[in-house]
Amino acid sequence: MSVLIAIPARYASTRYPGKPLVSLTGATGKDMTLIERSWRAAMAVSGADRVVVATDDDRIREVAEGFGAEVVMTSSNCVNGTERCAEAHAALGGGFDIVVNLQGDAPLTPHWFVEDLISGLRAAPEADIATPVLRCDGMALNGFLNDRKHGRVGGTTAVFASDRSALYFSKEVIPYTSETYADDAPTPVFHHVGVYAYRPGALADYPTWPMGPLETLEGLEQLRFMENGRKVLCVEVEARGRQFWELNNPADVARIEGMMAAMGLE
Repeated sequence: MSVLIAIPARYASTRYPGKPLVSLTGATGKDMTLIERSWRAAMAVSGADRVVVATDDDRIREVAEGFGAEVVMTSSNCVNGTERCAEAHAALGGGFDIVVNLQGDAPLTPHWFVEDLISGLRAAPEADIATPVLRCDGMALNGFLNDRKHGRVGGTTAVFASDRSALYFSKEVIPYTSETYADDAPTPVFHHVGVYAYRPGALADYPTWPMGPLETLEGLEQLRFMENGRKVLCVEVEARGRQFWELNNPADVARIEGMMAAMGLE
């Protein structure tokens, strides 16, 4: 099954304008833009047939082409990364069996997250889309709760059925638990990792559906699939000692740089 990885990137982010071009300093002191680090993460994935950056902004295009990425220009009408991936796949003539959306704000995504995601979708023909979830330890859960306490969205959490089909995703911390957990203790809360693998038919249908109330309220694009009766498969992945975080807010720059330093990432 042929696999396309598309990295949607837009300059006009509501929460963080210009985010793809923000510079991140690695453990060796080397500076790279967020979009380059995300592209390098995509290039490390085994089994991908093609990797493209999908954008509507010439500044991002110039930077991406400068470090060697293939760029597909998309319209400025895309309201989220899934719509941008749908446009990019169509612009390339379609034909891929699986399209992966590796969002341009997730430079710490380990290659095995994506590889496990692709394997999970291949093994679940009833699913239209798959997305990874990572069990939070106490430290991660407390970080989420602290962010919400101070009015920040630190990440998205997921709940799913026994067959791993998604029940809901939220920027609130779900499910509720009254227990406290040691930093290294497993918790019942799962961090949703913002990567998606789509079957092309579902991806092509997505832009034709209007935004529903849940997607509008939460600002989470995957809820549109669920609101239209499509099965979303949650694939549990293992951290293997790697720290993971997405760059959602300016404050996340220091957090991600600290994680890269701790893990020795260039």
